[in-house]
Amino acid sequence: MSRIRPHVGIIMGSQSDWPTMQLAADILAELGVAFETKIVSAHRTPERLYSYAKGAKAAGLKVIIAGAGGAAHLPGMTASMTTLPVLGVPIESKALKGQDSLLSIVQMPAGVPVGTLAIGEAGAKNAGLLAAEILALSDAALADRLEAWRKKHSADVAETPVKA
Repeated sequence: MSRIRPHVGIIMGSQSDWPTMQLAADILAELGVAFETKIVSAHRTPERLYSYAKGAKAAGLKVIIAGAGGAAHLPGMTASMTTLPVLGVPIESKALKGQDSLLSIVQMPAGVPVGTLAIGEAGAKNAGLLAAEILALSDAALADRLEAWRKKHSADVAETPVKA
């Protein structure tokens, strides 16, 4: 049985980031986008980070979603080692509610871009959608699935509130 080569890499700094980052994976799965997930810590596993980022393009990845909390160096360090689009998801932290993560990810120096999403769950979901939109630029079938997904989610919004 052949395995579909992933086009999106979802990486995170620790296991505790998975409940948030799983939401990006769920969106990609729903849209039929092949992805892989890895724990790659910028601080605790720097050699793993280097290997992953440097080898991502050769491995067939086209977009990387990187979730990180606290100092949140993972998205920026990844972006510094690849020309693939990197989408950063700030993980909500206990101390500063993810504002520390957001500022760390969004304040990249000129020349090392990271597409930074919202803090937490909304950011993870939107990262999955944005990765799919990037891939859909060269995949008409995925573009059609995205269009259907958007229509369904628009149709699910009630026009009038339900009385309690």
